[in-house]
Amino acid sequence: MGVPAPDAIHARAHAKVNLALAVGPPLPPGGVHAGYHPIASWMHAIDLHDEITLTHAAETRYDLAWADGTPIDWAPDADLCVRAHRALESLTGRTLPILLRVRKSIPAGGGLGGGSADAGAVLLALRDLFALELDDRTLAACAHALGTDIPFFVDPDAWRAGQAPRPAIVSGLGDRIERTERRSHPLTLICPPFGCPTGAVYRAFDADPTRICDEAKVRALAAGPIDPHALFNDLTGPAERVEPRLHELRTQLGDALGLPVQVSGSGSTLFCFAAAETVRRVAPGSRVISTVLL
Repeated sequence: MGVPAPDAIHARAHAKVNLALAVGPPLPPGGVHAGYHPIASWMHAIDLHDEITLTHAAETRYDLAWADGTPIDWAPDADLCVRAHRALESLTGRTLPILLRVRKSIPAGGGLGGGSADAGAVLLALRDLFALELDDRTLAACAHALGTDIPFFVDPDAWRAGQAPRPAIVSGLGDRIERTERRSHPLTLICPPFGCPTGAVYRAFDADPTRICDEAKVRALAAGPIDPHALFNDLTGPAERVEPRLHELRTQLGDALGLPVQVSGSGSTLFCFAAAETVRRVAPGSRVISTVLL
């Protein structure tokens, strides 16, 4: 006899940092993925998370807000967790009526993957809530169609164990996921009061792209102990050209701390391996968050 589907599911959707990120030049015109950028990234989940609850309902309702109850300042239709719900309805050819309650703590648009984490959690939770007969490969393909970061967050083994997604080397167009050893290490996030639009950052990258996507360099870093001085992000320069204040902040922090300060994703979030209280004294205008690799 099968295990009955639950009436409600509550889960944490964990943010991520890119401990290393290599980006290749855009794919040439003429193909399905023309203009897309191949990547190789060592991604790691962190303790910072959103709270997601899905409950069976007579009709679907979305309750999306920040952790303090402030409503989100974008249309629900644009939210990735809403799009994930609707994508599974389309894939299964049936309605999946739920009350979806999300309380967000991950800063939006900062390179921490908050929307992608929420979407990944919703896909996994919906499969369990409705006992959907979808295998892991199908769920991963659905995730990738929604966004290139989302497959990282769809880790069924970790989900069943009640854990954050395992770290991974993510390559290709975000569709190749190779899980790696978990690390446990405190780090500090610095979230400045400005963003770095992803599209603009990639356009700046395209003006002076790397010659190759150096996957070997990423793999070498992931194979050894974390070395803050060796971590890198090919989008750091482009992000700083788009938003010069990011360069100023990162330089200021690095000089004051005597430690490397890295950009996560396309920015504008920075991270380093210094104590949060020390960082707060150096970056008083930014939100500083103490967290840990999971």
